[in-house]
Amino acid sequence: MRVICSAAVLGAGAALAWGVRGRSSALFAPSVYRGRRNRPAIALTFDDGPSESTPVLLELLARYSVPATFFQCGMNAARLPRVAREVALAGHEIGNHSHTHRLFPCLTPAEVREELARAQRAIEDATGVTPRLFRAPYGARWFGLRRAQRELGLLGVMWTSIALDWKLPSAAITRRILRGAANGAILCLHDGRELRIDPDIRNTATALRGAIPVLAARGFCFETVSNIL
Repeated sequence: MRVICSAAVLGAGAALAWGVRGRSSALFAPSVYRGRRNRPAIALTFDDGPSESTPVLLELLARYSVPATFFQCGMNAARLPRVAREVALAGHEIGNHSHTHRLFPCLTPAEVREELARAQRAIEDATGVTPRLFRAPYGARWFGLRRAQRELGLLGVMWTSIALDWKLPSAAITRRILRGAANGAILCLHDGRELRIDPDIRNTATALRGAIPVLAARGFCFETVSNIL
């Protein structure tokens, strides 16, 4: 009996872990992780901004005429409203990435809702845009998120592939981007590092300079998350 109980606990733990981080999980809230697969379109997404480094990415994306989706932290948008608004004015899609980038499984349902609501207000104030997409910090969903998304009119977005660009060298990031490319893929990168001031995203920018022309040569086009769904 003890063995059976231990197995049940382990199984429940594994199921909960999948519900929190599983890209296709809808246990805590509805979410998508991939767009339509019937055409060669890719969505580049950037988390944790805006930051002092975001304009570097905006210039790069403009050079290649690539639209993207930026999941902004409310506190960062409030600190750098001009940069946050530049993202919107450049024609990119704006999403909600919580207010302070806290790990949701450490929060109460009320705190989860407040993270989304405060970010929504801060992003609206900075950009003039009301986000309709939400990505949880670290991709970790939790209790209270379903109700918060419903009340705020937000659709959850995970990713098909993540570039790990906060810790890898540029060549490795490029390889991960190219390996993750597929019809309808949603690729996760970063234009910030949580709430850090003036983060170094040079490896991300260098990787994209190498990856975007290769993907275009392979026949892929680039779209926002909303347009790829």
